[in-house]
Amino acid sequence: MSSPMRMPWVDTAKGLSIILVVMMYSAYNTGEYTGGVGFLHYVIGFATPFRMPEFFLISGLFLSQVIDRPWRRYIDRRVVHYLYFYVLWAIISIGLKIGIFSRDPAGMLHDLAMAVVQPYGVLWFIYMLAVFGLAARVLRELGVPHWIVIAAAAALQIWAPHSQSYALTQFAAYFVFFYLGFVLAPLVFRLVEWTQNHSTIAVAGLAAWAIVNGLLVYSPGYAVQPVGMQMGLAALPPLHLTLAVAGAVALCVAGGFLSKFASMEWLQWLGEHSLVVYVAFTIPMSIFRGLALASGLLTDTGWLSLAVLLVSVVSPVILYFIVKRTGFGNFLFERPAWAHIDRSSAAKVSEKAMVRPAREAA
Repeated sequence: MSSPMRMPWVDTAKGLSIILVVMMYSAYNTGEYTGGVGFLHYVIGFATPFRMPEFFLISGLFLSQVIDRPWRRYIDRRVVHYLYFYVLWAIISIGLKIGIFSRDPAGMLHDLAMAVVQPYGVLWFIYMLAVFGLAARVLRELGVPHWIVIAAAAALQIWAPHSQSYALTQFAAYFVFFYLGFVLAPLVFRLVEWTQNHSTIAVAGLAAWAIVNGLLVYSPGYAVQPVGMQMGLAALPPLHLTLAVAGAVALCVAGGFLSKFASMEWLQWLGEHSLVVYVAFTIPMSIFRGLALASGLLTDTGWLSLAVLLVSVVSPVILYFIVKRTGFGNFLFERPAWAHIDRSSAAKVSEKAMVRPAREAA
């Protein structure tokens, strides 16, 4: 059951986002090994402009509610929270992939050391959320006007510098969306609320957006590749930024529309627990893809990509329920009290852990 403090449409939109993210990795990971292109490649191609921007924009929507908290509490919730899961799952992923599967202890230690300064693999998103939260607070403390931050961040996104530092490259590419979510949150909330009360207009608007986005992505010059997507006109920097924002808002509207249906509660749940899927999907993805190709039973790129997607989404959910059922391994998905720097937050975690058995019994 979802928390009564959460907004269903936000979690539904996050559910759509996490599916698109896992779909991208599933399709490209499969394409890398088969050398082919499947139907999911075209779906991901369509979503290329807004797939990650939407995740960051939603992450910034509730920043205004916490950004003026005392420094220690803010850092605990917006920086340490993400760094805990980043460090934990970087150790797990590197330990399994490099240390155990590849049997390369030296390489494992090297990758662990590099993960401190260079975001590791798919976990870069969590790393950058901590960086974005810190940057937004510093800019707030310095009193930099929103319009200056947005203009500078948009210029960085359009410039798209490729630094030797992956963190700097990703900061330039996505900080503008996180900050726009922070600044435009009241407008986004009002828009979604209005479209929820005008479903026909919402569906028509989403259809019009989808047509325009698709035509610009698949305009002359596009190329769908086994590992990657070269867009047509949508690749033009200013247009790319515009489509990213439009697509992010469109997914919020779609989340508002879908959240009205009881049949979409699973998507809402998935969005509420998107971190569970995000940190844990790569390991079952790689294992299943490898076994499927080795068996020779499923070699078509499209259908194998779909199977990998399903396994990658469902496996972390199964693990989550096992952890909740057994009570062993809660630290994988819930930050323990010792990992807090704010005592009030740590006390709440300890209290929650004490009352959980009674609630479950009830």
